[in-house]
Amino acid sequence: MQVETLKDVLHWTQEFHRCLADCMQSCVDQSDSERVKLLLKYLAEHEEKLEAVIGKFEKSASENILNTWCYEYFDQHPIIRHKLADCPFSELETDEIISEVTHLHSQVIELYRYLSDRAETESSKELLVELADLEKHEAMRMVHSANRLQDM
Repeated sequence: MQVETLKDVLHWTQEFHRCLADCMQSCVDQSDSERVKLLLKYLAEHEEKLEAVIGKFEKSASENILNTWCYEYFDQHPIIRHKLADCPFSELETDEIISEVTHLHSQVIELYRYLSDRAETESSKELLVELADLEKHEAMRMVHSANRLQDM
């Protein structure tokens, strides 16, 4: 996917969450561990919800903001390449799954922070900060809930 504008970044983020949800869901039946299955189901549902929330950001943002160029980030930092279909979540333990998901989300958060630091308009900066905060909050929420599952 060619990412040049903030609208493209939002589409890419939705695709990221969709791919991650699909990958986790496909790994549920491959795992022998009930805890892993429960965790993957929970995380997949959460990723689907995040995909929908990101879509709402696009609908509520102005066209001027969405059409803001941001290609220089991707010239300097190749976009996060997910080989999520190859990610063996079903072969990982719950703590390893949490660690991998946290790592993936931290890359998205870093993308938003980088772009917000370089945003030329206040409205673009506000959108990107809000998106970074959302991703950070949701990642923390997922980890907290996943840790509660491990305590069971």
